Amino acid sequence: MASSMSDQKFIKSFSIFLVLGVVLTLFLIFLGNLNAGTITDQVRDGRNAMAEAGNNNSLQPVGQISVAGDEMAQAETVQLAAVAIDGAGVYQNACMACHAAGIAGAPRVGDATVWAERIAQGNETLYTNAIQGLQGQAGVMPAKGGNMSLSDDEVKAAVDHMVAQSQ
Repeated sequence: MASSMSDQKFIKSFSIFLVLGVVLTLFLIFLGNLNAGTITDQVRDGRNAMAEAGNNNSLQPVGQISVAGDEMAQAETVQLAAVAIDGAGVYQNACMACHAAGIAGAPRVGDATVWAERIAQGNETLYTNAIQGLQGQAGVMPAKGGNMSLSDDEVKAAVDHMVAQSQ
């Protein structure tokens, strides 16, 4: 009989220990998820703040136009914001993958002999081929280098950068 009481006491103690362990584990999982969500929000907010700060610096007005009507005594001032497009940056992010290694027949930037006949066709032809794409004997140029999120002006800036590096 003594062993039976001892076994019951052990089972009761072990059950309590097991339940407390499960509750503690669930509590720690809850705290971990709560903390991970808070840290993720802080990181996301920090990245958003950095992106906004970068955008605010690049969109500064570069000039003003004063417009006065015939009957208006005061002139209205309109500010123009010009965004300087970094052709080298666009090249690094979108064009370099093919034009640095010559993939799919892409002319390598800096190879003046390969670029000479393309440059001779004129900037408008280069822009059109880069924006709309081209399938020629030398290879394939997808429209906007395959990055349709680029604006036409960004593609033109990248073309200008590559031409300047290849003359």
